[in-house]
Amino acid sequence: MEGFAEYVTARSGRLRRTAYLLTGDWGTAEDLVQTALVRAWQAWRRIEGDPDPYVYRILTNTHASWWRRRWRGEVPTEPLPDTSAAGGDFAGELGDKDALWTAIRGLSGRQRAVIVLHYFEDLTLPQCAEVLGCSLGTVKTQLGRALTRLRVQPAIELMEVER
Repeated sequence: MEGFAEYVTARSGRLRRTAYLLTGDWGTAEDLVQTALVRAWQAWRRIEGDPDPYVYRILTNTHASWWRRRWRGEVPTEPLPDTSAAGGDFAGELGDKDALWTAIRGLSGRQRAVIVLHYFEDLTLPQCAEVLGCSLGTVKTQLGRALTRLRVQPAIELMEVER
């Protein structure tokens, strides 16, 4: 289909990063992006204008449905070894901010989606509402609750003091 391959080439890295921020796992993020792109491809002829809001909505809705289903796939039988994030991964760019990402992963799915879309994808709050398919008030409420939960994390408070 016309334009789809170009869109995937241009946006797959950013979509993958967003999916990682939603899931906290690169493998699951790749699966999430592939699923979202398959669904976008099926509707590509109907998408008018900028396809980003439509694709991000598919991405967040698919993640929410996976999260609700609570299927976690393989479960390790022993503790996994710590691995370095070498190789220019987005996680490698985070440095010592593991506490922040642990806290973000502890948020509800909707709160995490609002944080990721607003702060990491630079979407405005109305754009977040459009992507998530909810009202602007809901986005503001979820953002406020997420920030409140993040502010009370001791490790994050320590990071703010060290700045």
